[in-house]
Formats: sequence, C-alpha cells, structure tokens
Amino acid sequence: MKGCTANEQLTKLLKEEVDVLFHKPRLVKKKKIRPTQFHRERSLYDWLGFNYLDEFLERYSDLYKGTLVDLGCGEAPYKPYFLQFVDKYVGVDWVESAQYKPDVISDLNRKIDLPDDFADTLISISVLEHLCEPQRFLNECFRILKKGGYMFIQVPWQWTVHSPPHDYFRYTPFALDYMLRKSGFIDIKVEPAGGIFSTIVLKLNYLSLRLIRGPLYVRLLVKYVLVPFWTMGQLFAPLLDKLDKRKINEAPGYFVIARKPF
Repeated sequence: MKGCTANEQLTKLLKEEVDVLFHKPRLVKKKKIRPTQFHRERSLYDWLGFNYLDEFLERYSDLYKGTLVDLGCGEAPYKPYFLQFVDKYVGVDWVESAQYKPDVISDLNRKIDLPDDFADTLISISVLEHLCEPQRFLNECFRILKKGGYMFIQVPWQWTVHSPPHDYFRYTPFALDYMLRKSGFIDIKVEPAGGIFSTIVLKLNYLSLRLIRGPLYVRLLVKYVLVPFWTMGQLFAPLLDKLDKRKINEAPGYFVIARKPF
C-alpha cells in the first residue's frame, strides 16, 4: 500500500515537471476596464447613454494606437480605458480642473498647442457642441493627426442645453459629414446612439429629476421611488428602438469615426 502511494506521488511529481517544461503557464484573464467605468456623471437615471458610448468605443478598440490625444478631456475619465491599448495618453483642455491637470492647456477654438502629425488617434467626447468655432477645431484636428490616423467623436442631438452659456450647436449627421470632409477627413461614418425610445426615456428621466422638490429627505425618498422606473425604461428602450427603422433621425446623440488619408 505504501509502495503504491509512493508511485502515485512520483507520477504526480513527474507530471508537474513535464507541465513546467513543455506547457505554457496558465494565463489568468484580466478583466478589462470599460470606457465610462470611472465617469463620475454616470448615474441611475442616465446610464443608458453611457452604455451606448461604451459599446461604440469598445467596438473600435483595435484602431486605438500610439499616442492618443483626448481633446476636451475634462477630468480624463476615459484615460484608464484607452491606456489599455495605446502607448501614451495626452489630455488637452482649456483650464485645469480640480481633479485633473491637462497635459496641454489650449483653447480648442484656436490653434491647438500641438505640432503637426503628432497624434496617432484622436478622441473628442461631448465637446464639439461647446465650441463657437467648430470648423476651425476640426481643421486643427486634421493638422495634428498623423496620416492614416483615426478620429472618434461623440456629440448630442436630442439633448437639453447644458453648460450654459457655452452650448452653441447641435449637428445633424449631414452636418458632421460635411464639416469633416471640408477639413480633409475621409471614410466618415456616423452612427446613432440609440433611437427615439432612448431619447424619450432619457428625457423623461431628466424631467422627473428636475421636478423633484422639497427637503432633502423628501427628495431622497422620491428618487428611491423613481429608481425602478428609471431602470425599467432604460432596459426596455434599446429593445423598442429596434422598431424604429430610421432611428438616426431621432437619436439622443451621434458617434462619428473619420480617418486622415495617407
């Protein structure tokens, strides 16, 4: 019996040695960071819009490379996500926020303080509507992007006025295509961020939030009651959007991808 046990132990040891010599070590799959995972504005009443952004940015993750410039980076909430794919992240914005100091401080309505052909990848999330000189901004994007590089843009469409008084424009898909082509970009693709049902649900959620009144404990109680309605609406809206055959016309916003030619 003892000899049998010894043989089993020897066999086990030999197997472990063979595994070490001839097999690759078992890799533990690391959980990827999602684009909006660290965005402090993601809330119970509007996470649907952030989910659409996650899906868009994750769909094109194989195109992110080299030096990525985030134009209008704010507090750089997307930095951890993009650093999974690129060699360097450069945040550009007007002023320093309390939470994040941009790598480059530059007025995006004027000449951006970066050299020609600097970036391999450009992103601009919820920025274009806040620029009083959007065409000049896109011209500058074309200048600082390397040949063959991609630019990724997100803009609102059916959305409330925000960050007043610096909220200047809303862009149709045709305007986005025209302005990017005018700057020199090619292979332009505009995608809707949801359809009419997503628009309705998000607007109703924001409206219900604005209508809450009373002392703090009353407001907290009302929010607690509203959470199931907010959640159900955001769960069912993408399913109902499938009925909307022209959802690009009534989307809450748009995603854009464009390329600088070689």
